Amino acid sequence: MSIWALAGPVHYPVHLPWIDRARVTLRRPEVADRVRPLMELARPGCWLPDFLTPAARPNVEMAEQLEQIAATPPAVVVQDLLATTPRRPLSTFGQALLADPRGLLPQLVDAVRVWYDETIAPDWPRMRALLDADVAYRAAQLAENGAARFFEQLHPSLRWAGDRVVSDDPFERDFDLRGRGLALNPTVFSERRVLWNLLEDSLPAGVYPVRALGTLWEATAPPPGDPLARVIGPGRAVLLHRLDTAATTTDLARLTGMSAGNVSQHLAALHAAGLVNRSRQGRHVLYRNTEAATVLVRASRGG
Repeated sequence: MSIWALAGPVHYPVHLPWIDRARVTLRRPEVADRVRPLMELARPGCWLPDFLTPAARPNVEMAEQLEQIAATPPAVVVQDLLATTPRRPLSTFGQALLADPRGLLPQLVDAVRVWYDETIAPDWPRMRALLDADVAYRAAQLAENGAARFFEQLHPSLRWAGDRVVSDDPFERDFDLRGRGLALNPTVFSERRVLWNLLEDSLPAGVYPVRALGTLWEATAPPPGDPLARVIGPGRAVLLHRLDTAATTTDLARLTGMSAGNVSQHLAALHAAGLVNRSRQGRHVLYRNTEAATVLVRASRGG
């Protein structure tokens, strides 16, 4: 989906800083050549084969997902590729992969790995913090309000109808989950609709637009002369300005330029003062402003 943003920047204005960097990266011939198979399969306006987008499970790293794609049986590769053809014919690489899935799948996996390493990984801590915060928010929403309200608030096109999720889109697919559950993954690269798996035999999954996307590329430092920095110190003020969205110590260190040790010390002090909450998400500990901190940050911004 990030490739769609790169191809149609007018539809993704919030991502222009990232798009500019990705274009520079793609000018390097050694990168452009290796990611070409992925670029061909992920053309704008085309459906994506289900095997290329395995539903993310909690705490699964990119390497494991690449292994999952690489282990796709040839018959499934063929089936998933053919499922995309009613939308548009396969690209040149897609046709070659259809003819030789076993031989060419490693080339596609390498393309995904290079694309991730070169264009996504440098900004992944920032993206992941936003995604993790969304997952925590949605989980609490589901627990507090139930399925009907949850799906209504997840996206305007969704509603809960008794024992099914109804999605208002033009594709008219009807899938029986058969007790397999429904994986829901937020994405920073879609603002318009929820995307679903194509085939009923695939693991049921949907990808929906993340909340608060407009904050993704915001500067993390407090404004010059920030009154909050004069009260609690510039380092802690930087963290509170950043913690409108949940983040880990590693994320904060990268985004602010502080050392991880320095961030940890500031977070411990802020937590003791009741200004940040912390929660565990798998192997990660997420920090976020408390209501008291939100009031302080808003006041310092003149809000």
